[in-house]
Amino acid sequence: MNEFLPPTLAVLCVLVTLGVLVRGRVASDLAMAGGIVLLLLAGVLEPKEAFAGLASPSIITIAALLVVSQGVIETGLVQWIGPALFGRGRSVAVAQLRVMAPVAALSAFINNTPLVAMSIPVVEDLSRRSRIAPGKLFIPLAFAGSLGGVCTLIGTSTNLVVNEMWVASGRESFRLFDLAPVGIPVAFVGILYLVIAGRWLLPDSGREPLASADPRSYSVEMQVTGAPIAGRTVEEASLRGLDGLYLTEIRRGDELIAPVEPSTRLAEGDVLVFIGDVRAVVSLQRMRGLGDATDQRSKLAHERFRRFLVEAVVSDSSPLLGRTIREARFRNTYDAVVIAVSRNGERLSNTKIGAITLRAGDVLLLETQESFLKAFGESRDFLLVRRIEDSAPIRHERAPIAALILAGVVLVAALEPFGYTMFHGALAGACLMIATRCCTGPQARKALNVRLLFVIAGSIALGAALAKTGVAAAIADGLLALSGGHALLTLAILWLATFLLTELLSNVTAAALMFPIAMGAAASAGLDPRAAALVTMVAASASFATPIGYQTNLMVQGPGGYRFTDYLRVGLPLGLLVGATAVVAIWLAMPVAPAAELP
Repeated sequence: MNEFLPPTLAVLCVLVTLGVLVRGRVASDLAMAGGIVLLLLAGVLEPKEAFAGLASPSIITIAALLVVSQGVIETGLVQWIGPALFGRGRSVAVAQLRVMAPVAALSAFINNTPLVAMSIPVVEDLSRRSRIAPGKLFIPLAFAGSLGGVCTLIGTSTNLVVNEMWVASGRESFRLFDLAPVGIPVAFVGILYLVIAGRWLLPDSGREPLASADPRSYSVEMQVTGAPIAGRTVEEASLRGLDGLYLTEIRRGDELIAPVEPSTRLAEGDVLVFIGDVRAVVSLQRMRGLGDATDQRSKLAHERFRRFLVEAVVSDSSPLLGRTIREARFRNTYDAVVIAVSRNGERLSNTKIGAITLRAGDVLLLETQESFLKAFGESRDFLLVRRIEDSAPIRHERAPIAALILAGVVLVAALEPFGYTMFHGALAGACLMIATRCCTGPQARKALNVRLLFVIAGSIALGAALAKTGVAAAIADGLLALSGGHALLTLAILWLATFLLTELLSNVTAAALMFPIAMGAAASAGLDPRAAALVTMVAASASFATPIGYQTNLMVQGPGGYRFTDYLRVGLPLGLLVGATAVVAIWLAMPVAPAAELP
């Protein structure tokens, strides 16, 4: 075979795959699968090499950590500690700092995507209480998750992928806190920049709280069961001005409190009547300190963690017509509890849920489990039955268990006792999260995110193809020529190349493609290869300049009311500042240059 053919085929395969990814018309996992097939058919990689990523310890570690993160989500651990950590900002700068500092610290040990997802409602609450525009807080939330992730080896999947390729090249694995001398200065400088510059660069945008109920909304009753709601005023308990939700009245024994003032103090046993859309009602069901206003849920046969919410529309031939929910013995008949009712814009807040007389077209929000869907999904009793995604009840009572498991995973990763590594700690943590019912089997399977894992495995295959065919070494020589062989300039160019690539592709793909190039540049320039690996890790996580650069950027675009230019205005200077900080920190932390160049 012509010696130039394998490199040419490798470049063509990689370019075709990257082109498909950038166009965005094909799902990223399918694009990666196509890339692997091209490399196999072209003879660039052997099957063992092409699929090595799927069996790598890093992939398994990432999968296990996703399950650990899911356990943290399902127990509401962040909601437990969120109000205490975030508090109430006296100014924009204080509020931003109170958001970013804990999120950055937590994201060093928890996958930042679910962490940001869990923090969004807490930050929305902080925005309302502090009367600060959401636009001032949500980009800092997303960016803090990325900045904190570069402080430890388990902070992001990118770090683990680079570590996997590092180990595969015959070197000893990085330890948990080996990134800290670089990651901590990067996080500190990034947070400081956002606090100082955010006042001018971040927009005063975001959704306004709803002033009144949506006419299509549900009427739902919740009872105050204890802390942290009981003993606080409506405003202190963050029940005023909720997005998509309106507190219409409070029933306290025989007393009816309506309208509800922000200064009204809540007591245990109070029944709160809300009007809200289904998304808001789901969030309300997951709030600690609120519970069922009746005793019906406790009488359902199945354990509550196995339940979820379902929307069901009463049909015009249903035996429920003309009967109240209580008269119809709904729970006994359907093994489900009605928690809210929507009736074509009519307010039902002056009637208890059990006393509502059902009509055709009423939409019932039910708490039930899988057997209901099987038994009544096609029943004449209901026109439509639809499961509400991500509506399983939060298991607040298991939050301390989830916290202990998470702490154990971190300690094993940090100390490696008796030869057990991060790999073992993550696997044990995932198993314990399921065994202790911090999350269920279906929730764990959903958390695994097969698409992400396949993208990571495919990225490793693309990087392996560039390394095997010598393309990575050729590109490294070109970068070295640009830097004139100067160690510090070589690191800066590696940073810039990775930073630009990660804005176009996923951070994992950018890291996997740049790693062999970085190793080639390090070898040619006489750099410590650890320095090149750290530059790749940090630069691939610096996706700040576009909303599509990283999933957390996209997650906060709606709540913050951002436009594309907002990310560019705030994120581009941040990326360059983070790059300069990382290169200098690496330069100071280790002897990156050959002895002749050191001062």
